Amino acid sequence: MEWLVPVAIVVAVVVIAGIYLWATYKSLVSLGARVDDAWGDIEAQLRTRADLVPGLVESVEGHASHERALLDNVTQARSDSLGATTPMAASRAESRMQQSLQGLFAVVEGYPALQSSQNYLQLQGKLVETEDEIQASRRVYNGGVRELNVKIKQFPNTLFAKGLGLTEREFFEDEDAASVRQPPRVQF
Repeated sequence: MEWLVPVAIVVAVVVIAGIYLWATYKSLVSLGARVDDAWGDIEAQLRTRADLVPGLVESVEGHASHERALLDNVTQARSDSLGATTPMAASRAESRMQQSLQGLFAVVEGYPALQSSQNYLQLQGKLVETEDEIQASRRVYNGGVRELNVKIKQFPNTLFAKGLGLTEREFFEDEDAASVRQPPRVQF
């Protein structure tokens, strides 16, 4: 009977460790799934915006056909956006898309007839709405990535996270905002 107490203690420790590992695994997998879902939302919204671009280019083309280089730039940015498969690539494509659309909107200011076109106004409104949705989804995704990455780095999670195939995820950052965080380098 003396051996029963140490065996019970060992069994209790093993059961508690097993429950902890199971709960941690479930938590990490759940966070990973949330991050994947959030990324899916971003991809869908980027696709929605990309689908609006041809209509926008077409409506501008009718009024400002001599702005061919600018329209080609917007079309190329759309193509890059659709081809981006990782958060880093999507971030770069997002930045190019923003810059090309800003250039397009600046040119449109010189065409009052285009600015008052119902089709153009609808497309611009949908683009603004989609941009807001992308920013909201970016915050949700980056929050999930931050939470997942912190959990993966914490001890003892770090010991078995890699064995379970769980790795840190990339943030979906606005390249322009990221460049603001870095101070300019001055060489003399």
